[in-house]
Amino acid sequence: MSRTPARFTQADVNRALKAAKKAGAGAVRILRDGTITIDPQPDSAGDKVEKSVEAEREIVL
Repeated sequence: MSRTPARFTQADVNRALKAAKKAGAGAVRILRDGTITIDPQPDSAGDKVEKSVEAEREIVL
């Protein structure tokens, strides 16, 4: 039985985190299916999060 190829690599994770940090993003989510999403809005620790009317921007690498 052969191994399946990785859906994402450590290099993919490093690139996503580095880009998110440089852009001042609020969060990075890496899902099991290999999807990496970066939330461009920085989160404030004490503020309540409200849903915006605008569609959520999603960056998929």
